[in-house]
Amino acid sequence: MNKIIRKTEELSQWRASLKSDINFIPTMGNLHDGHQKLISISKSSTCNINLVSIFVNPLQFDSKEDLKSYPRSIDKDIEIAFCNGADAIFIPNVIDIFPPNNKSISYLKASKELSSALCGLKRVGHFDGVCTVVYRLLKLVQPKNLYLGEKDWQQILIIKNLIEEKNLKINIVSVPTQRDSDGVPFSSRNKLLSKNERNILKIFSKELSHAKNIFKKDKKIDLKQLTKKLESKNISVEYLEHLNPYSLKKVQAKDNLSILAGAIKCGQTRLIDHVFLMKRNPIIAIDGPAGSGKSTITKLIAKELNLLYLDTGAMYRAISWLFMKEKIDYAKESELNKILRDISIIFKSNSCSQQDVFINHFCVTEEIRSQEISSIVSKVSSIKKVREFLVNEQRKIGKSGGLVAEGRDIGTTVFPDAEIKIFLTASIDERAKRRKSELELRGNEEIDFNQLRELIRKRDFEDSTREISPLKKANNAIELITDGYTINEVVEKIINIYNLNIPKEIQLE
Repeated sequence: MNKIIRKTEELSQWRASLKSDINFIPTMGNLHDGHQKLISISKSSTCNINLVSIFVNPLQFDSKEDLKSYPRSIDKDIEIAFCNGADAIFIPNVIDIFPPNNKSISYLKASKELSSALCGLKRVGHFDGVCTVVYRLLKLVQPKNLYLGEKDWQQILIIKNLIEEKNLKINIVSVPTQRDSDGVPFSSRNKLLSKNERNILKIFSKELSHAKNIFKKDKKIDLKQLTKKLESKNISVEYLEHLNPYSLKKVQAKDNLSILAGAIKCGQTRLIDHVFLMKRNPIIAIDGPAGSGKSTITKLIAKELNLLYLDTGAMYRAISWLFMKEKIDYAKESELNKILRDISIIFKSNSCSQQDVFINHFCVTEEIRSQEISSIVSKVSSIKKVREFLVNEQRKIGKSGGLVAEGRDIGTTVFPDAEIKIFLTASIDERAKRRKSELELRGNEEIDFNQLRELIRKRDFEDSTREISPLKKANNAIELITDGYTINEVVEKIINIYNLNIPKEIQLE
């Protein structure tokens, strides 16, 4: 396609002629390897049209001198954009974006909470300018997906907030910070640096990386000591903060994920960098009633995101199977204590890339899905000692994170600090229909739909009214009602939630 568009009217006509959605990559020009990565990822991830904009926004500069000195290389930018997958480039001037006396232009205010930290401390009004121009561009372009680099993490948070507030149906796709061979993050302003200033930035980025390695061992950051160390190397630190990466407030002890972010001055040039810190890898907790599709969906998410799949429901079913096999009277505490001491439950991948469940060396993958086990598992799972035993086992497995777990109390009891909590549900009729199809595919005798429907209703009641860890939606869980959606559509929704909340930089570690 390789089309260059300079006027908003031309953009409107071009957009109306398209038969595909738009992937949008907004830039201020002077394109570098970070921009190239954004454009190429956008091109490879969908069949949509790739539109790159080049517009130096005057509203987000601190001074006229800063705006004037901003590097410009329009001819080279056009070549880079097209070579890396742009189908079209929008290059408007200031009058096109902000027509004089046009009352339809909205001059916006950024989220006060998000814009008053980090770069917003000294750059008053900067993020108001970002929001104003981004909103104007989004209204003009009307993209399906917006591609942004995580180097400007605070800006991503503010734009996410803007899109939510304005109720725009646009997906944000973030791309991890791209770095040069010396560890320095790519930036349009790097060209303004002298050799010595570049070396200062290199030291700064290296010290942040070193602090991250220390955090992996000690789970602590000493900001005063780190700032003192940087200043001893003649680095002018504007700010250095350890914050919650979503609220940009001071990090709390309960926060698993945090950000160490800083800004320094190299001569007249101001530069930023950050690293994400984790005490453990992210966890996705998926809860919901019987027949809501949790197991199937969780398996697919684990495979797609390369996470460990923890089937807690299978653990309760396996214990139920063992109680039945050994004819354990679990009402007797002595019998219960004895068998729980000797139970071993493990998961192993089989030759079909599926997960088999073993209890005391017996493979019970198929047996635990019988209707007979389904009829007793709710009672077994309501036994306090059984739940305490399995919750402890599940927490051991999840100690280092990096997993997706499903069950009835994952987000409320087992992993209350999970980064992503989903409450997956569907109507009783929908769940009965799914369960009937599942049993028939396994070769079970045909089961009466109404009977199955009543069994699910009974199971819901037992699960939600039991005294210990009842089935309920966690306070901060996202509820997904899956009636009318395919399995793949639900999986896509949850993966989008994960990608929206977990930085790509972390996902790649």
